[in-house]
Amino acid sequence: MIRFYNGRLLTMVNGVAITGDEVWTDGDKIVYVGPYRSPMPSFEREINLDGNVLMPGFKNAHTHSAMTFLRSLADDMPLQEWLYEQVFPREEKLTAEAVYAFSKVAILEYLTSGITANFDMYFFYDAFVKANIECGFRTVMCGSMNNFDPDPTQLERDFVRFNQVHPLIGYRLGFHAEYTTSLDRMEYVASLADQYKVPVYTHSSETRRETEECKKRYGKTPTELLESLNLFRYGGGGFHSVYLTESDMDIYQKRGVFAIINPGSNLKLASGIAPVCKMMNKNIGLAIGTDGPASNNALDMFREMYLVSVLQKLSNQDASACNGEKVLEMATVGGARAMGLHECDTLQEGKQADMIVIDMHRPNMQPINHITKNLVYSGSKDNVKLTMIAGKILYEDGKFYVGEKVEDIYARANAWTRKIMEG
Repeated sequence: MIRFYNGRLLTMVNGVAITGDEVWTDGDKIVYVGPYRSPMPSFEREINLDGNVLMPGFKNAHTHSAMTFLRSLADDMPLQEWLYEQVFPREEKLTAEAVYAFSKVAILEYLTSGITANFDMYFFYDAFVKANIECGFRTVMCGSMNNFDPDPTQLERDFVRFNQVHPLIGYRLGFHAEYTTSLDRMEYVASLADQYKVPVYTHSSETRRETEECKKRYGKTPTELLESLNLFRYGGGGFHSVYLTESDMDIYQKRGVFAIINPGSNLKLASGIAPVCKMMNKNIGLAIGTDGPASNNALDMFREMYLVSVLQKLSNQDASACNGEKVLEMATVGGARAMGLHECDTLQEGKQADMIVIDMHRPNMQPINHITKNLVYSGSKDNVKLTMIAGKILYEDGKFYVGEKVEDIYARANAWTRKIMEG
């Protein structure tokens, strides 16, 4: 058992209320949340928070972890040129061993950002799973089936297998996007969703071009098309969700579809700004993702939270728009629920011990006026003091506890990067 005490507790159960309660963990679960009580059980470790904040970890609700090998490789290029001349040719050279190496680098970065779970869409699932299990990191994989897959039925086998492989691993039905997936394949995904009664996720309405071309092909927006195919019968999520019409947002609200916002990537690729305030007003589920490290280039939830809020203030010409506390909820509770991680959304007895400690003794957290808004508007990765997943401390005071030396992870990733770039 581990005891956290003498701190500021942000459970996210009742909004952003902060208390002085303690948290005890036993194995992978939270077993007590409340004031000091005696007699005390025997603890393996007692952590004096010294006024620091204990809160749920952030959830990176859309990313492509292994794209760390493309970080800062081809920046400042038009989107189509970047994709077809730089990204796709190098991704063709990827191997399972390379994805394993590159994923571990991403996991280290997630831990330093206080991210305790990610929603990943990429290749070589077994290698990716191995990297996460070895590090002790929680991940949910999203199916990325498209027209280039030789066998679309692999999606169902992956769904069944990876939801049984390990407590830290999950898998959700998904396909890459409308523009890379034929109608018959999307209809197949819809049939699986109906069979298993589960949500479906996909890239949707990321760019103006994507949206307009879908309307030319089908006479519908991407969201309207997916609705007509019954893909969202059991909910799901649209990664990016930048170019949504009022009709699209009504479908999201009706079907319980989450809009998963990726402001850093959308800005860097000049894709646009998602209508977050409009979606908030319609009570649409909202979450935040970084997208991949090739298009962001950081896996930093603090930067994403800041961008979500201030971009809405600018686009709405209203400094009061997109309250920082709502954004904090998107990055924690919203992300967990979008990913189906309902046991990881808040700090409550019986839920998973996925939590972080925010260092309040750093200059950017002083003086203490409004802690939760400070996390969004002036917080940074520098404030993450500890990251715990499933009751295990994987990062604390700049040190990683992921089963191997960090320098070995870096060396392996750099070796594979050179091989791919020179091959």
